Amino acid sequence: MKNILTTLCFLFLSSFSFAQDDLLDILDDENTETDQSIVTSTFKGTRIINGHSVENRKDSELEFIISHRFGRINSGFYDLFGLDNSNIRFSLEYGLTDDLTIGAGRSSFEKTYDGFLKYSLFKQKTGAKSFPFAISLFSSIAVKTLKDYDPDDKRTFAESLSYVSQVLIARKVSSSFSYQVTPTYIHRNTVSIAEDPHDIFALGFGSRIKVSKRVSINGEYFYAFDKSTSINARNSLAFGVDIETGGHVFQLILSNAITMIEKSFIAETTGDFFGGDIHFGFNISRTF
Repeated sequence: MKNILTTLCFLFLSSFSFAQDDLLDILDDENTETDQSIVTSTFKGTRIINGHSVENRKDSELEFIISHRFGRINSGFYDLFGLDNSNIRFSLEYGLTDDLTIGAGRSSFEKTYDGFLKYSLFKQKTGAKSFPFAISLFSSIAVKTLKDYDPDDKRTFAESLSYVSQVLIARKVSSSFSYQVTPTYIHRNTVSIAEDPHDIFALGFGSRIKVSKRVSINGEYFYAFDKSTSINARNSLAFGVDIETGGHVFQLILSNAITMIEKSFIAETTGDFFGGDIHFGFNISRTF
């Protein structure tokens, strides 16, 4: 009887030891899977300045954005330093999921309608399974409806279309500094003259420096490798201040571009920033 009790105790203790080992293995596996953190708030809003950031709307969130760019500051007092002239864009953006945003807008410049999709492909993560960058894919289509053509040479709908594709690659280096690199491809179905390229490749650079809990300073530059000659196109340069106030993000902007969609401010900007061709503007967004 004593031998039997000894054997049962041994088996019980052995099974407890095995179970304990199995439990520790499970916990180790779970810790390995969860010992990571998704980096958030790389930028305050869905725009760095003119161009998109990697930030998306959350699932079922609706954002209304009003963007405004005035005329050139160096136009003088007669035009009140550009305030007499303006370009405005209204847009709605909706989070289909946390990773997929759809949006549409209308610009007064060239009476352009545009729509886009933005998808978060990878998120920046820290921890055991870290990933150094956040990567999103962006694609848009725009149609120019301004009737600036000869009535006998009316454009078709297809001839008025242009397309943009971008890869948004961003990194939040610290709580105070983030940057983004944006390879860009633009295709325009119609150009002004034969010498103007239908296809334009560009590379964008953007950054954000956080100066307080609710305020940051942003910079943005797009270098176009292919330029239109009919309009003496220049690279887009912009600086801005982001101010967050609850559900609003308010951006104050200085840029040599008066337009606010990718095909225009990347490929069709004509202002010389350092020559005084600067447009003051702002973006106001409200999330519901």
